[in-house]
Amino acid sequence: MGMWDWKHWLIVGVIALLLFGKGKVSEFMGDVAKGIKAFKKGMAEDDTPKSSTAEPVKSLEHQQTVSPQTPVSQTEQKSN
Repeated sequence: MGMWDWKHWLIVGVIALLLFGKGKVSEFMGDVAKGIKAFKKGMAEDDTPKSSTAEPVKSLEHQQTVSPQTPVSQTEQKSN
């Protein structure tokens, strides 16, 4: 009879149930399952590209049309 015998693990399981109670063990296992599901969901979200939610990159136009204006001198502004 070694350490990995099923009888030993059965005794350890019964002692754990007596110490923690049936509700605590099932609650703990439920929390572990939720954690695993959240981890898998997080890993799946990391694999998907983020470009579907991001706005497209807008490029600036470098050719601007500027209408030529004659500058008004300060003397012309005062006389008007």
